[in-house]
Amino acid sequence: MRTSTDPAGHPVPPEPPSDPPSGRVVTWLGRFGPVAVGYAVFQALVGLLPDALFGDTARYSLAVVSGLGTGISAWLAAALLRARGSADDGAADGLDGVPSQRRPRSGTASGTVGTDGPGPLPGLSAATYATLVERLTVFDDPPGGRLTGWSHALDEQPEPVRPTATGTAYGLHIVLELGMPDGRLRASDLVETLWRLRLPEGGWSARSQGAVGRPEVTALVLGALARAGADPRLLATEAERCTERFTRELEPAGAELTHVVTTVLRGLLRAAPGSPALPVLRDALVDGAVTDPVRGHRRCWGPRLTPPRGRTVAPSAVHTAQAVVALDRAARVLGEDANARATREEGVRWLLSCPGAAHDGCDDLESGHETVRRPHPVDASRSEVLAVRHFSAAWVMRALLTPGAHAVAVDEGTEAVRQEMLAGAAACVWRQQDNGIWTWDGADFAYPLWMTYQGLSALRAHAVWMYQPGG
Repeated sequence: MRTSTDPAGHPVPPEPPSDPPSGRVVTWLGRFGPVAVGYAVFQALVGLLPDALFGDTARYSLAVVSGLGTGISAWLAAALLRARGSADDGAADGLDGVPSQRRPRSGTASGTVGTDGPGPLPGLSAATYATLVERLTVFDDPPGGRLTGWSHALDEQPEPVRPTATGTAYGLHIVLELGMPDGRLRASDLVETLWRLRLPEGGWSARSQGAVGRPEVTALVLGALARAGADPRLLATEAERCTERFTRELEPAGAELTHVVTTVLRGLLRAAPGSPALPVLRDALVDGAVTDPVRGHRRCWGPRLTPPRGRTVAPSAVHTAQAVVALDRAARVLGEDANARATREEGVRWLLSCPGAAHDGCDDLESGHETVRRPHPVDASRSEVLAVRHFSAAWVMRALLTPGAHAVAVDEGTEAVRQEMLAGAAACVWRQQDNGIWTWDGADFAYPLWMTYQGLSALRAHAVWMYQPGG
């Protein structure tokens, strides 16, 4: 649903949606009057039924019965629509339960949601927290000590599963997102576990990557630790080790991938905002943008920052969203020159020019995956493979919620389009969770913690953006 803004830039609640065509016809019949409708049917049948149908008495009797039945049906249908309309006044607004910017709800009976009742997000957050408490693992690891956290996904068997750096980092992000309402989940335990999972030579890696620290996982963990208030000196040391290894010579595969570069950039902006590597990463991301002739030759991003030999890079909504988020955050920490700003804004325009008719299920919101392939650190005849899945709807939401995206939309008169696309993306994100846990269909590990964090944080950011004091 598209919303508009007033001269001050504040959202103006949209008018309630009109009745569908079938509802308008029945409502019109109800207003026209059941008696009149019945009489019209009676007159029509009298004129259409043949005279030979058992004489005039039978013909008129059949017409009377048909007219009376039609009139009663019209009255009942109109009454049903009126009752349904009254019930909808207290129903959840928006697509699939996602609250939309509407008028305050009318008062309801005691014990039900009224004008001061909560929306669906508090219940979802409580359910997420309860599941994290239930699935928390305390694991005594001989080399690592006592580990408290989660594995990659919530449905891994058999139990207990040794906590991983990736799962525990995303779990820590969720705990901090929810604000730790009680002491059943302690950020200090999770922070200590992440430090214990640090590899002997520094850094962190995914479970499938072995004993060599990888920049994307290290940056993820450092970002979570920084958010939890870990020692800045320890963070700076690990950040320096991460950036020293993250070069095209030592890390050619990762340095060419948009996902890896944006992940490292976002993590270091949290953990080491003064790192000299940040401008280098920002410039590499800007230089890796491609032009899309399908969407007005606007600049955007694909999976790779450098095209494979003999091929071009295909535009990708999720990678464009990741780049917009990373560049927007970098601009606030580092500032930006004209080229970086123009490229970032072009990425926003590219997202806003999505040709899909329904923005709660368009192609830009279709989740995808890619593979990060590196030489094996021990056996050169093998490859180290990391499967990466992308929650595209959540990333598009986060990109459109950046201050830079809002500024572009307001300046260019496309704020209503941005709000419409945000509402559609929020509906798509909401649909993919069940009781506060997000699901990746068709996978062995169908409940990855990273997906729950991305879905929950996107919806909470959207709710903060929608908030209007006194409204």
